[in-house]
Amino acid sequence: MLKIGVPSKGRLMEKTFDWFGARGVTMRQTGNEREYSGAVEGVEGVELVLLSAGEIPRELAAGRIHMGVTGSDLVRDKLADWSAQVAELAALGFGHADLIIAVPACWIDVDTVDDLDAAAAAFRAAHGFRLRIATKYHRLVRDFLTAQGVADYQLVDSQGATEGTVKNLTAEAIADITSTGETLRANHLKILSDGLIHQSQATLYAARSADWTAATAAARALAARLGLTLPEGIG
Repeated sequence: MLKIGVPSKGRLMEKTFDWFGARGVTMRQTGNEREYSGAVEGVEGVELVLLSAGEIPRELAAGRIHMGVTGSDLVRDKLADWSAQVAELAALGFGHADLIIAVPACWIDVDTVDDLDAAAAAFRAAHGFRLRIATKYHRLVRDFLTAQGVADYQLVDSQGATEGTVKNLTAEAIADITSTGETLRANHLKILSDGLIHQSQATLYAARSADWTAATAAARALAARLGLTLPEGIG
């Protein structure tokens, strides 16, 4: 049996169902919306597992599901050396969001990452502690800033309304996902001109560590129906 993880609620679930349905694979939720169970029609031997989008990278890495749909930002942030743990099968063309760095709009002299680096050094000299950047995406943000040579900062964990942390004085800048930028503007924040960290979208992944022995036939049939080529060692 091939297990495929799909987001358990909202537009991501609906869009995923639509994407598979357009390719002849019908997915549907069974029971009530709190039961997190589902069914797959169109390919034999496929079991639908409904999970939160944030859980899917972990379940893929552990090999408890064979395939999964989730945001590329979540996979890259939650899984160290992600490409060694999962194989990217298809970008699905929805769930688009940009992971960006934003600073207060009133920082008229800060427009680039280099400007942020200079501002961070000045902030530490003036206040005696490092400039705080609120984010949920620690690995992606840290890797990006390291590559840009920015060092005088600290990441502050934010699992809620990240855009409000600057107004609430718990951070001086943020790194978060945005689709339109409207919430950023409403909170008087601006995106750095070169502050794009990752362009995310919903993506279908396969687990490299899963036991594919009993799932090979289903994986090949599903790939054929979807018009995909399975990487070596998968299926």
